[in-house]
Amino acid sequence: MPTAMDLRLLLRFPVEFVAADDPADSRFVFHTPDGDRTATANEAVGPLSQGIRVMSADKSVRAWATPAILALRIMARGALGSPDATELNQLQNAGAAVGPNAGAGQASINAFLKALAVDAPAAASTPQVRQPYVSPHAAPQRARETTFSWTLIISFLEEPTPSQAAVVRLRVHPRSGSFAAFGANDLFNGSSHPMAQDAKEPTAAMLRRLEPWWAAAATLRDPHARGAVTVGPDDLARLGDRALAPTLMANRIEVRWPPELVRELSTTAVIQRKETPGSDRPSAFTQGQLFSFDWQVALGSDVLSHAELDQLAQSQTGLLRLRDRWVFVDKASLGKVLAERSRDITAIDALRAAVTGELEVDGRRTDVDTVGWLEDVRRRLAVQDRDIQPGRQPSDLEGHLRDYQLQGLQWMTQLVDLGLGGILADDMGLGKTVMLIALHLQRAVETTAPTLVICPASVLGNWEREIKRFAPGVPVHRYHGARRSLQDVKDGFLVTTYATMRADAEALAEHEPGWGLVVADEAQNIKNPHARTARAIRDIPAVARLALTGTPVENNLSELWAILDWTTPGLLGTYEQFRRTWSRAIESRRDTERATGLSHLIRPFVLRRRKSDPGIAPELPPKIETDHRVNLTREQVGLYEAVVRSTMAQIEQAQGIQRRGLVVKLLTQLKQICNHPAQFLREPEARLTGRSGKLAVFDELVEQIVSEEGATLVFTQYAQMGRLLTRHLDENKIGNQFLHGGTTVRGREKMVHAFQSGQVPVFVLSLKAAGVGLNLTRADHVIHYDRWWNPAVEDQATDRAHRIGQTKNVQVHRLISEGTIEESIAELIRSKRSLADAVVNGGEGALTELSDAALADLVRLKR
Repeated sequence: MPTAMDLRLLLRFPVEFVAADDPADSRFVFHTPDGDRTATANEAVGPLSQGIRVMSADKSVRAWATPAILALRIMARGALGSPDATELNQLQNAGAAVGPNAGAGQASINAFLKALAVDAPAAASTPQVRQPYVSPHAAPQRARETTFSWTLIISFLEEPTPSQAAVVRLRVHPRSGSFAAFGANDLFNGSSHPMAQDAKEPTAAMLRRLEPWWAAAATLRDPHARGAVTVGPDDLARLGDRALAPTLMANRIEVRWPPELVRELSTTAVIQRKETPGSDRPSAFTQGQLFSFDWQVALGSDVLSHAELDQLAQSQTGLLRLRDRWVFVDKASLGKVLAERSRDITAIDALRAAVTGELEVDGRRTDVDTVGWLEDVRRRLAVQDRDIQPGRQPSDLEGHLRDYQLQGLQWMTQLVDLGLGGILADDMGLGKTVMLIALHLQRAVETTAPTLVICPASVLGNWEREIKRFAPGVPVHRYHGARRSLQDVKDGFLVTTYATMRADAEALAEHEPGWGLVVADEAQNIKNPHARTARAIRDIPAVARLALTGTPVENNLSELWAILDWTTPGLLGTYEQFRRTWSRAIESRRDTERATGLSHLIRPFVLRRRKSDPGIAPELPPKIETDHRVNLTREQVGLYEAVVRSTMAQIEQAQGIQRRGLVVKLLTQLKQICNHPAQFLREPEARLTGRSGKLAVFDELVEQIVSEEGATLVFTQYAQMGRLLTRHLDENKIGNQFLHGGTTVRGREKMVHAFQSGQVPVFVLSLKAAGVGLNLTRADHVIHYDRWWNPAVEDQATDRAHRIGQTKNVQVHRLISEGTIEESIAELIRSKRSLADAVVNGGEGALTELSDAALADLVRLKR
């Protein structure tokens, strides 16, 4: 169920009302760039009524605002089933604007009213009896035009009982800007508030209208209640019932829930490996290994256990106390989630989900998370190209591997260890053969199983020569000609041709002790999936299969499918599935989105380097680093000194783990103050300009970079600070985006593409979420808004821009608050090497062991 806030955010998008044969199935549909969002008539009527006051509202939303307002008025007086002639005429006139023509618009209005009646409370269709109220002490009243709105403010009891959960206080808001709001208590205690007497009758009338739907309103009308009522969970939950929302809106009543109430029910599809005997081995993508799919439910950031889900399911209203907090969730949404059950999925489905972040569930694509061992696999597969850490050259390999060859070795090792295969698609001459030989030597430490190399006859001799040259102690068997034999092949290499393999496929498949690796050199020879060669090679089992080719696609995408379906069976589905899902759209319609999706899916399994790639030859342009020392504002100085003073007093009295916790808390708070007071004070909507020295320097840097048509990355270790920066940039009309730990795989890709293609000049990134694994070479500036304890982490982040493919000088800006903990740490790293090593390796934890005097000197504000 979308919240009112969700729907208000959708008002800027086009909306249409889709009527169904059954009014209960009718929906408002908001057409957003991320897909259609739907809402029932009762969910949408309130937010739509605000459409005429929202500057950014779409014209279709403005058209529906009038019918929504009229409907709320009709429901408020209980006439939903029988509007009067004037109301019907107004609705019919309004219908002309909501459809392509007057007739269609009026039909939509009629369907809208029927849909409202489906889940509206009975009182919406029951005429309300208005009883005029006359005070026995009534005095002549002067005429006033002022109307009122009201707020029901909820405060949870510290020790709730089954019958008493919270206090609801009524507050009155004169709709004239000349008067402030006041508590309903002032209506009954003889208050001198100038509007108290005028508000008395409207408030009583409002409560009488509300009483049929919310019984506690009767108590609020009692003068002895003094404008407050204690309610139980059921009455409290009624205020959050979506069926009551139109009534509250029609009567200008706002319900203000406590900030500690948890209302967000989030579901995440999760895939993990099922632990079975022997499943701790690294090669888990094997036949028989099972993976499970399940829904993980969280309230806020807390993942719920099955027992807690049962508690929620048993709640009649969705409101209950859980983990010492009040929780209020939509029962319909919860029921839908609880109806889903854990299921087993195949290893190849789990692999695809780990790579793409998606899984097809009940016929629709669903974003999924991976956990445990599978999450580790996802992270390993996500590291690609130049981010791959070079492997270690085997000691018995003759010769010296270059860095890119060591990376290729590591890439193949990782896939083989997982029981997977891949395509090494480097240009000819970059050493694919020697990398494969190195892989065999590396694996020989753990297994003596031989490696089968299948190649064209023209390179058979070359393979023999290369093996003898780079691995002179390894047996190499030539399996070719009339006298060929498998009798002595127990280890080392067996080299044969495609023709021989095709003729002896059965003997090669049954050979003992089996093959550790099967390698297809010049793998374009198996690009035709229907040819005898391609069918024969599929019958030869192995721990892993690798294809070597400089041209994985020569004519069409079916060639890529054929090779990958041999190295990693099932990854791309069947041939027909591949054509239906990928090749037809890409080859016939030039669908770039599909091409990008396919590229993302196969990227971990295809390593392609060209001779012209900048990572193999030319030097990178220079990296210029600048430390910008900034002064704290007066507000920052006050906060900094107050935190140091109060926390150091606690630290001096604490010991052990309590002291260490206080030190970490102190360091974190001081770094947040250096960033911006709004971060430390948890003020996400507060004014930002003029309160932080760092932000002032940041503005100068960004303004200059943007004016010079440059692009910059902005790293911060705090997601909260990242959100403040993006809000500030939005207010200054500077294009930006923010990548953090909660960004989905698909979202990361979209952001990277948007930045690299020049759509936004400023890319704000969470240091931990984006410090590795991204290629952002469009940036010619990198701003480190706050300092990390380990400079290597900062360097890794900087390398998102200063990397192969960068053609411009990269300016690195570090913002350091002068005289603060940030400057102390920078000086410490330079001047005290022994302690610096501890800080670099241990971060904040190393500083928890400093003496009180040393710590006080470290955090003291130096002027």
